[in-house]
Amino acid sequence: MNIRLMKLLDTVIGRIVAFITPSPSRIQLSFTLTSLLLVRPGGIGDAVLLAPVIFSLKETFPSVRITILAEKRNDGIFRLIQGVDKLLCYDHPGEFFQALGGRYDVVIDTEQWHRLSAVVARLVSAPIKIGFDTNERRRMFTHTIPYSQDDYESVSFSHLLEPLIARDGVVTLRVPFLSISNTISYQVASLLEQLHDMPFVTIFPGASILERRWGAESFRRAAEKLSILGIKIVVIGGKGDRQQGDVIAGGKLALNLAGMTSLSETAAVIQKSALLLSGDSGLLHVAVSLGVPTVSLFGPGRAKKWAPQGERHTVINKELPCSPCTTFGNTPPCPIHAKCMRDISVTEVVDAVTALLFYDGSGNCDFSKTQAMPV
Repeated sequence: MNIRLMKLLDTVIGRIVAFITPSPSRIQLSFTLTSLLLVRPGGIGDAVLLAPVIFSLKETFPSVRITILAEKRNDGIFRLIQGVDKLLCYDHPGEFFQALGGRYDVVIDTEQWHRLSAVVARLVSAPIKIGFDTNERRRMFTHTIPYSQDDYESVSFSHLLEPLIARDGVVTLRVPFLSISNTISYQVASLLEQLHDMPFVTIFPGASILERRWGAESFRRAAEKLSILGIKIVVIGGKGDRQQGDVIAGGKLALNLAGMTSLSETAAVIQKSALLLSGDSGLLHVAVSLGVPTVSLFGPGRAKKWAPQGERHTVINKELPCSPCTTFGNTPPCPIHAKCMRDISVTEVVDAVTALLFYDGSGNCDFSKTQAMPV
């Protein structure tokens, strides 16, 4: 799916259709919830952080059948979430029309801004339609939910359940909340054989937006310093990240698996690692979902909304006056060449990684966390 084209169609056609489509009548849930459609276009991170919502629905309504309408680029995540009964994709016309022609008790559009998914939710046969109140899309729902740029995204998603479930405003992210099959785990083990069961750090150098990238050379220098400490490095990512992986791993500095694994296999590699080093990316949230510590590099993106939370996650953010500049996934061209990312030094990244690997919460050395990697 061409993302730029879809955004353009949403801005022009989506706005018009949302404006002219009659708003549905509002009713209250007065029946047993047995079928629900969750609409989730977009990337990997959104899909991962939607998992706690799926768990909450299953806990509250054990007999509910949950169908997901996703995209090809994020459907692999939903295959790792327990509680999903059926998965359909926008990208497959037959599956899209299957979702559109289905009958549900409730449809929840989890998209934050774009309008076309709201129009889809409006067209689906369901007496209750829930979505975020961020623009004209509000006219497509029976129940609208406020959206804040200052809420962690999993918290924002949890608010979508308020018309169905009494909430206390607290979201507990119990990890792991993605499930890796034994088959996938065994397949990945063969790819990691050359590490001889030594602990390793995964590096993901990619990002969906150029301004969010720290750069392959910076990751390379960090990998060199970590390697001196005896820390093994594995580079992960898609086919588009392969070249960056070659730069980082050149000279056998690291094992480059970028472009060689499926999304589920990449998740399995992360699960086996001691830590993930990444920019603001979907794979960052995969690590969080698997209980793997992270060091993340933020600049244009909104750390309050997307940065991992907790003692096992370190966020490096220079917090320049002009950042964050990304709103609803749109990052404007940067006149100062993403200075917020360029100002992050290799030394502070390496220090953050080693602090998580080698020290406990009291500041004392704890080499047991990494099976006594040499220093």
